[in-house]
Amino acid sequence: MEKDTATAPFWHVMFAVFFGNFMAILSSTTINVALPVFMDDFHADIATVQWMMSGFMLSMGVIAPVIGFIGDRISYKRLYVWALAGFTVVSALCMLAWNIESLIAFRILQGLFSGIIMPTTLTIIYQVIPKERQSFGVSLWSVSAMLAPAFGPTIGGWLTEYFGWESLFALGVPIGVIAVAVALRYIPFYRLGKGLTLDVPGLLAVIVGTASLLTAFSESSNWGWTSWETLSLTAVGVLVVVYFVLRTLRVSNPLLNLRLFATSRFTYGLIVNCTITISLYAGTFLVPVYMQNVLMSSSLHTALVMLPGTIAMALLAPVVGKLYDKLGPFRLVLAGVVLLCASTWMLSRLNLVSSTTFIVVWIAVRYIGVALSNMPVTNTAMKAVPSQLSGQASALLNWIRQGTAALSVSIFSTLLTSRTADHAKHAPAPTSHATPLSLGIHDIFVIGTVLVALTLPLTLLLRQRSGSPGAAAAASAGGSR
Repeated sequence: MEKDTATAPFWHVMFAVFFGNFMAILSSTTINVALPVFMDDFHADIATVQWMMSGFMLSMGVIAPVIGFIGDRISYKRLYVWALAGFTVVSALCMLAWNIESLIAFRILQGLFSGIIMPTTLTIIYQVIPKERQSFGVSLWSVSAMLAPAFGPTIGGWLTEYFGWESLFALGVPIGVIAVAVALRYIPFYRLGKGLTLDVPGLLAVIVGTASLLTAFSESSNWGWTSWETLSLTAVGVLVVVYFVLRTLRVSNPLLNLRLFATSRFTYGLIVNCTITISLYAGTFLVPVYMQNVLMSSSLHTALVMLPGTIAMALLAPVVGKLYDKLGPFRLVLAGVVLLCASTWMLSRLNLVSSTTFIVVWIAVRYIGVALSNMPVTNTAMKAVPSQLSGQASALLNWIRQGTAALSVSIFSTLLTSRTADHAKHAPAPTSHATPLSLGIHDIFVIGTVLVALTLPLTLLLRQRSGSPGAAAAASAGGSR
């Protein structure tokens, strides 16, 4: 292992990591409140426009498996800088999009670079920062991940209102340039592995399997759940993913180290993390649609309604980092999941006359729940594996989490379309579109509540100590790479 951390003080590294992570997440949060604007400007329906989110997250998930290989091969610093530069260039291309299809294509490309940035910054923390300061480092990393959604919707709403949707992508260009300069200056060069080979069939299987499943779930509302297109793509996706898993367990240089799942604490943390991700994206997808298509609010007003909760989430993140060392993960994650469950249920009660105060309060409770649970469950999963496998663990965690997020947005979009159509079919005439849409949103939030509630028993398993036979097994397996 080649490493030079003598010139890498804690705050310098965190400053460099903060910029890139903030930029990557900012790009995904600024457009949420503007989805109805894209629908109007490009004359597109919600099933098409949602690909700006789900396509972005799909590409983040697709690139995740190869990050560990590339990072170990060329160094995580180089990978990080290249991803920042690519992200900045594609942000400029998004401004020049001439139709919804070209914009979605650029967003998918942007998601590839974003998918490299976030797990790479997390890996750098675990490989460069001393172990005794890693919990605090991850809490600061979480701040960057939470400041973006805190200010992203508000900035996005204001920019969209006064300067058009193009300004949403223009914002990423200067931030990207600064992020590249800071990363080059403060992150040390180091390399963890040499002579590694890429499992090309495994990579192709990941791309085909994930893309097939996402397309099937995204288009099922148009094709029908029992149509030959939906069923055939779902079957292809499942079979290819199964092939990928079997191949990964056989080859000596797997694209993803699935043997990390032998570490029970890592597995439990990953499952809870995915549930939190599903709940978070359900809210960021549904609330803007409700505010602008049911209550007929502007994008700026929608952003302001979401602002108090996201600011509370960002401010709470460093506090959670300090509490983690004192209380451990269990109490924090349990409290966060309970708040997520309660707030998601309350948001299912939104109707045509819900007050702004009601929405602000329960969105705030929701984001506080995310703040309490997100960093502890991520840190618990990552600390359960040996440090030399942190790159592989980060790649695996990010692949599962982003794939879950992309599929959840697609499924929620499809379910919202089908449930709204069903409510419209049974509604007494005359009925405005807002009524069945409101009922459809109610149904999706109820589903989200059930998913979060099912996670509660898993939080109890986080009380066990991190040492486990699985960690040694994963280390042994990872050493074969």
